[in-house]
Amino acid sequence: MRDHKYMQQALSLARKAKGFTSPNPCVGAVVVKDEKIVGKGFHRAAGFPHAEVEAIDDAGPQALGASIYVTLEPCNHFGKTPPCTHKIIKAGIKKVIVGCKDPNPDVCGGGIKYLQDNGIEVVSGVLEKKAKILIEEFIWYTQNHKKPFVTLKCASTLDGRTATSTGDSKWITNEKSREFVHKIRHETDAVLVGSGTLHSDDPSLTARIEGVQTKDPVRIILDTHLSIKEDAKVITLESNAETIIATGPFVPREKIALLESKGVQILEIPLKEERLDLNELMIKLGQMSILSLLIEGGSVVAGSALKAGIVNKVQFFLAPKFLGGSDGIPVFQGKGSELIKDAFELKRSNVIQFDNDILVQGYLK
Repeated sequence: MRDHKYMQQALSLARKAKGFTSPNPCVGAVVVKDEKIVGKGFHRAAGFPHAEVEAIDDAGPQALGASIYVTLEPCNHFGKTPPCTHKIIKAGIKKVIVGCKDPNPDVCGGGIKYLQDNGIEVVSGVLEKKAKILIEEFIWYTQNHKKPFVTLKCASTLDGRTATSTGDSKWITNEKSREFVHKIRHETDAVLVGSGTLHSDDPSLTARIEGVQTKDPVRIILDTHLSIKEDAKVITLESNAETIIATGPFVPREKIALLESKGVQILEIPLKEERLDLNELMIKLGQMSILSLLIEGGSVVAGSALKAGIVNKVQFFLAPKFLGGSDGIPVFQGKGSELIKDAFELKRSNVIQFDNDILVQGYLK
């Protein structure tokens, strides 16, 4: 269909800024006249012009009498930039085709109604599913009390081990899989690991893709007893991203002061069953405008995240190798489901192959 063709172009433009626009959603737009695209645009970062503005400016005088395809309902309120609806009307656009409505219940449909009240034809819901997936973290955050959309990333051998009995885990997955993980990090507001992973691997938790401009996520460490070493890479490695340590209420004030002097932010989180209360942490991260969170491990954290019910999406990498014993480290620690009927089951799942590795991904909610 004609509308699908042009909306797909708008979606492709929006994806270019994935990872750069938070706390705003990524949005793309194309202006079409006489079956030709005469203007393109996408929202590049918070505070920058919105996609509709870029596309209309790109089209220039040809915007008069044209149609505009936009992945998200045009805004009708003043924020850091003026309302896009005003720009559309002033440019003389005759028809607006929308991917999905604004998920904010306070403004949903407001932009569409304003355009219609000003004599502009509006069609909504074109490639709606794709448009919603593109901004799934923004939709979740907006509609769920401002808590981050949580993705749990796991990697294991065929026999369900994430490391050998000695703790060796480099590398279970292949290079293409690991590069994809860096892409996920870039697109996510924050990445989280536990103190066990920190001590065993000393990860940098940055996003590195050769030849591509990337953004490092905020690094979050679960460290109940504040055992982190002062020379850990998440503290010493140069990055524009902040490092946050979530710790318990009874830790040495001197250690807190020392870490804060090195630019680390400390979040004191209450304990629940002798572990940090992850639901309380989600509330605090949401208050910090962190819309999306990638949990990378290790197995204790993965098990705790499932138990706490905070996981929205799972990305599970399977490598075609096995350790061949029962003494390796499992993907999940802690008590699991006692009955198969109570097992965690992914919905809307799909599979991607990276050479011989397989990524199974889907949703828990």
